[in-house]
Amino acid sequence: MWRDRDFRSLWLGQTASQLGEHTSLLVLPLFAVLTLDAGAGQLGVLRAVGQAPILLLSLFVGAWVDGWRTRTVMVLSDAGRALVLGAAASAGLLGLLGLPALFVVVFAVGVLSVFFDVAYQSSLVRLVRHDQLVRGNSALEGSRSAAQIGGPALGGALVSLVSASIATAAGALFFALSFLSIRRIRREESVPERSGRPPRTGRPPRTGRSSRTGRRILEGLRFVVGDSSLRTVCLASAAFQFSFAALMTVHLLFLPRELHLSGTEVGLSLAATGPGALLGSVLAARLPSRFGYGAVLLSAAALGDGAFLGVPALHGSSAMTVAALVAVCFVFGAGGQLVNVMVMAIRQAVTPDGMQGRAAATITFVGMGLSPLGSLLGGFLAQEWGLRTSLLVTAAGMLVSPVLMALSPLARLGRTLPARAERTDPPSQ
Repeated sequence: MWRDRDFRSLWLGQTASQLGEHTSLLVLPLFAVLTLDAGAGQLGVLRAVGQAPILLLSLFVGAWVDGWRTRTVMVLSDAGRALVLGAAASAGLLGLLGLPALFVVVFAVGVLSVFFDVAYQSSLVRLVRHDQLVRGNSALEGSRSAAQIGGPALGGALVSLVSASIATAAGALFFALSFLSIRRIRREESVPERSGRPPRTGRPPRTGRSSRTGRRILEGLRFVVGDSSLRTVCLASAAFQFSFAALMTVHLLFLPRELHLSGTEVGLSLAATGPGALLGSVLAARLPSRFGYGAVLLSAAALGDGAFLGVPALHGSSAMTVAALVAVCFVFGAGGQLVNVMVMAIRQAVTPDGMQGRAAATITFVGMGLSPLGSLLGGFLAQEWGLRTSLLVTAAGMLVSPVLMALSPLARLGRTLPARAERTDPPSQ
């Protein structure tokens, strides 16, 4: 697989793109908190604005991506994100980047990230064989682990040592590198044919573009809802992402304002998620075949999601506090990455090629669509209940996810991936 030039280009582009994303996910909120003195409510709104495109666009993007080359979508998305962050960095250096403009920046980056993420999740299926999906996902998720190490650490260091504007420019540079790498992919993708018209009824057929898109979205929804494993993935992901979005809004306030950590210390503590995720990627390629997908999935989810329960007990900015935060993020990263790799492999294994984009988008829509509301809730709780109480409540909320998986067919999965479902698109007439 590594001898394949196109896979290497995808892997390198994904690594650079994830570095840009994880740098920006830390830098832009820190810019709001440290430079613009944003309050808890404002930070919650800022994070919600950046996550809103997931809720607004995922289903439409999934229907659209299934009929296009994933390479084209990823290249255009990276180019757009590089331009947006480059403009934001320039405005920041000139002192022109206020909170309203920052809202526009995070929303634009969020829109383009939806296009990239849906396309990237569909691209691997078109590049490797079915029996290479776990290895391929493990490699790609490993690159995300490296990005989780380098992105926050670099972003936090640049914010502390230079400025948030320079750190924003670093994010733009990574997206530009991803653009250059992914555009080197030369393999012609076999783009699945668009589904045909539905069976005729007494009404005249609607042939407009909106009706075709709506029909394709419904096909994706029906497929995911009709598969018990994918349906559980949606519900568990929604419970996790809602609580995690709320927790991170509180967490990004808790670290600098309650524990009095510097930008570098915040970045380093969050960067510990990366080594944990790297370990999770390695384990994901080995543990399921030995202990079974179900057992590993539940154990990893419970361990990773429960890691943040100890954070509210921390006090001060001592070396022990930073070390404890590093340990928490490491465990969270390892468990979360195990879950990510296995869930993605399961989704790709049971989904027909012509439904990959829509299945990924549907799961993203349901799973992450509640993230904006979670971010708003986190800001509200931080204002009304205080940072420690809010952190404990939102951390406990993440444990709903493994409970839902334990009550589903996912818990009974064995040592092999389930078989791929037959294509459910209506036949052409």
